[in-house]
Amino acid sequence: MNRSFFAGVGCSLASVVGLVLLVLLFGDNLRRLFGASAEALAGAQAEAPAKRARLFDEQVGFGGAQAVMAPPPVEMEREEHEPFPASADMPRSASIDLLSRKGGGGAEEPEATPSRAWFPETFLFEPLVVTDETGTATVPVRVPDRLTQWRVLALAHSRSGAQSGAVAAFTGTLPTYVDPVLPPFLRAGDAVRLPVQVMNTTDAPVEAPLKVEVHGAVVEGGSRTVRVPARGSVVEYVTVRVATPGPVAVRATLGATDAVVRDFPVWATGRPVLQTHGGTLAAPRTLSLTGAADAQAGSERVRLQVYPGGLGVLRSELLNAGGREDVAGVAYSLLLAGRASELLAALGETRSAEALKTLSTSGQRLKAPVPAEPGEVDVEAVRTELMRATQRALRWSRAPDVATAALLAEGALAHPDNPVLARLGERLAARVAAAQLPDGTCQGGSGWTLQRLLVATADCTRAVNAAAGTPEGKRRAAFFAARAAGALERNRAHVKDGYTAAALLASGVVTGSLRDSLREQVREALQRRDAGAAYLPVEAGVVDAAGGTPTEAEATALAVLALEGDAKAPMADLGAALLASYEPVRGWGSGRANRLALQAVVSLFREPLPAQVRVVLERDGQVLTEGTFDAKALREVLSLEAAAPGSGGTHTWTVRAEPAVPGLGFSLALSAAVPWKQEAQAGLELAVQVPSDAKVGQPAEVMLQASTPSGLPLVLRQGLPAGVQVDADSLEALVREGKIASWDAEDGAVTLWLPPRGPGVPFQARFRVIPTLAGTLQGGASSLTTQARPDLVSYVPPAIWAVR
Repeated sequence: MNRSFFAGVGCSLASVVGLVLLVLLFGDNLRRLFGASAEALAGAQAEAPAKRARLFDEQVGFGGAQAVMAPPPVEMEREEHEPFPASADMPRSASIDLLSRKGGGGAEEPEATPSRAWFPETFLFEPLVVTDETGTATVPVRVPDRLTQWRVLALAHSRSGAQSGAVAAFTGTLPTYVDPVLPPFLRAGDAVRLPVQVMNTTDAPVEAPLKVEVHGAVVEGGSRTVRVPARGSVVEYVTVRVATPGPVAVRATLGATDAVVRDFPVWATGRPVLQTHGGTLAAPRTLSLTGAADAQAGSERVRLQVYPGGLGVLRSELLNAGGREDVAGVAYSLLLAGRASELLAALGETRSAEALKTLSTSGQRLKAPVPAEPGEVDVEAVRTELMRATQRALRWSRAPDVATAALLAEGALAHPDNPVLARLGERLAARVAAAQLPDGTCQGGSGWTLQRLLVATADCTRAVNAAAGTPEGKRRAAFFAARAAGALERNRAHVKDGYTAAALLASGVVTGSLRDSLREQVREALQRRDAGAAYLPVEAGVVDAAGGTPTEAEATALAVLALEGDAKAPMADLGAALLASYEPVRGWGSGRANRLALQAVVSLFREPLPAQVRVVLERDGQVLTEGTFDAKALREVLSLEAAAPGSGGTHTWTVRAEPAVPGLGFSLALSAAVPWKQEAQAGLELAVQVPSDAKVGQPAEVMLQASTPSGLPLVLRQGLPAGVQVDADSLEALVREGKIASWDAEDGAVTLWLPPRGPGVPFQARFRVIPTLAGTLQGGASSLTTQARPDLVSYVPPAIWAVR
């Protein structure tokens, strides 16, 4: 098979200047592919071709690096049914130990057959190819290892707007080749017969040695000689037994003509259990974790995530804040955009700070932009989000009440160079100041508690102080603060909780002995978690200025702002709780919480990170894994994963950074799989009967029976072994009969949604499945739960399927 393919596409248009090239599997759906983004298609081109080859070629010693045909690998893998949840910022570790290739004498065996290991469905997407004056372009590409027919689609346009296109096809093949047919997964304990197809496209019969090797499992009958007729194929079978969870790589070799490497995961058969802890790396953190005593062999794993503090959060928020459209979210977006340059500079990101200065707050360029490097803040995106937030703020400010004015004023006033927002902020601050009552409080109304009134007064004070940049604003703020301070001091005896005390301190008007008293109250209200993180809980009945219950993150952020400069306060540990509660898309929750939490994080972690930080994870003094955190890649999350056998019982875990960095947060997750047990809760009882004698390719029946409370919609999830597919017609028949409302199938399971039933009406259903693999296979556990209370679950342990 040629390792390079040169596609020349010519169109009849005169002066063609642009081409869009797309190369994909011949039978794929064009509409589906064109619905994908350019980034997704480009990601498919960069899919990790070297990974499978490394499993056997580079690490194992088979072949060599010359078999790696892809661009730099970007791993794009399934993360289903793994102990840890998947995410874009949590890369999966799939490293495999070296496999010896030494013979009896200890010398390495020579291996000249390169391994096919790159199998994407779309491997080229070129959104802009500039042609020559004749309208012709040549694009060199590398063809994947998939032996199939490929479609080349080219769309062209000229400077005058004329358009055209062309479709071509080519076939990638070999004279003789081998193709193992692998399942999408196996479970620990499975023993299966895997088919291996050998193809001969020549006009003469071929006789060659076939060798199948497996890393991570045991293979039986992996070596033999096969004879393939001319223009024909044969199917051979090998038995593979897997004992423990983890990645498995299969390498099939046909003489010296072809070798292919494919892999699949082995899932644990037990019930997953997961415990997580977080904190900051301001000092070595020691945790006492109790692992599952009955963990299944090979299922114990540990994952350590290290993520940046203030700068990483700020970058993430600059990307995501614009999607929040409520008044608190708009206020937060305005404040974030207005202070982004200042905050980035304070956190050491000088290039991004300078880039943001190339835009005025009205969205117009003041000077030529500073070119951004990969990973830096997207200035154009910030500009666009600022324009959207401005439009939304103007809409919210047409006839604002005092609460709305107090929320928006600070964000609008963060843009002094924007005449629209500056005037809006001044008007909103004046609106808030005019609402102050003679006793110094602000807002209030029928049914308000004194606690809510004090918090609202603190919010109003911050809004009025934000407009103190002009002589008039300064006089107004001084007058407002003086009366507000008197109101807060008179009502000091009624401040009973830490949240309200923190809100009063964060207003900035509390001084002297009153400040010291409130700080002591906040410190005494703080609580700690096992990892050392400190947080401020919200007591029952406490509300924010809007009358809602504040979140723990909002309360903790207020505690940081309230205790800033207090030598007795555990500031780094409060920061640990804030970082642990941050989520990239939703931030800390509401716009009010985001505004306070971001200010708190930036206040805590102003010092930029060192160039490199070594992170070490130990269990009982023994190093399990370590890595280096690069401050130049602050958008990335350092993810370290390792097997952790022997973690059952209580052990001491230590996470440390060298040097110690308060601005780094960590999350430690210890996972394992334990044996399933029959469980029934809240009257949910489930029984499953699987086929006793199933055959490959022939339908078999699964019978389900359930006894449940009446009037409740339910969710039934039936685990299936590897290679067992559901018969869609039998499930659709259950829908038509009204026994189930809908269904969804995936690898290893089928989920049924059950409609409510009347009193005393049990659930009974049968559906067909079709096994595609022969062997002894572990089925998954089955569960039954109510849609309203997913925490109430009835489990049925998995059964073993015998498939002939």
